[in-house]
Amino acid sequence: MNTADTISQQIPAAMPDQQKWMYILATRRGRTLLAIFSCLGLLTAILIWGVLVGETGLSTALSQRNQPPGWGHLFGTDWLGRDMLTRVLLGLRLSLSVGLVAALISTVLAMFLGLTAAMLGGVVDTVIIWLVDLFMSLPHLVFQILICFAVGGGVPGVILAVGITHWPGLTRIIRAEALHLKTNNYVLISAKLGHSRFWIARRHLFPHLVPQFLVGLILMFPHAILHEAGLSFIGIGLTPHMPSVGILLGESLRHLSTGYWWLAVIPGAALLIMVKSFDILGENIRTLLTPRTSQD
Repeated sequence: MNTADTISQQIPAAMPDQQKWMYILATRRGRTLLAIFSCLGLLTAILIWGVLVGETGLSTALSQRNQPPGWGHLFGTDWLGRDMLTRVLLGLRLSLSVGLVAALISTVLAMFLGLTAAMLGGVVDTVIIWLVDLFMSLPHLVFQILICFAVGGGVPGVILAVGITHWPGLTRIIRAEALHLKTNNYVLISAKLGHSRFWIARRHLFPHLVPQFLVGLILMFPHAILHEAGLSFIGIGLTPHMPSVGILLGESLRHLSTGYWWLAVIPGAALLIMVKSFDILGENIRTLLTPRTSQD
């Protein structure tokens, strides 16, 4: 039985619809579900809208350049007459794609290294913890710049740079949780029965670590998006012809003194809303998956 069914069964059948919604919002679980569905709806709308809009608004029209936001162009136009709404939507879609792949690489790497360190222990555990401390001591941005220069920039360079610099924190969490799970009786009995470490990790540890994996993936998503935008902003991330949010912000610096505020404010606000939505989504999913708080 899922959470939504549990909430619906707790509401009296004779209660009016308006009071039912007030009852749902009065519970922590109801507010959590509402926040999750709202964030998912917003992000889905961005993806669908970006697909529907296409690249028709990216064509230049010098006669319509630098127009402020209005009914003809909701987000205004840039210095080449390109529609800013189209550029922002395509930029958000590109940032979502790059951020998702980079966050997935980080979480998979963190899950593998965390489980390996907990199960093998000894020298392997020491080496992995040393790598975690090493990566956490290095400035992420400097390391990402070096990786982008080595790979050659572009989408692969940004994904690789962001993906291999965000795993240490989640690795520590997964390792600590796996070490705690190893002390359970069913794990100790499985080891006494002769099951291999790989079998124990796959059968007993990994299923219990899926919530940490999902929450870590969602919470790592906004960090990956911000770092992608930062690399593109300073000119070493995505190529200039790609309408990413970081490139839009970088291009707007040349026009801030001219009074064309929408070139910087609108992409920045869109990036802030998207990152905050993922942050709210991750925190609420963490609350929902925590037994002590999900029942409130």
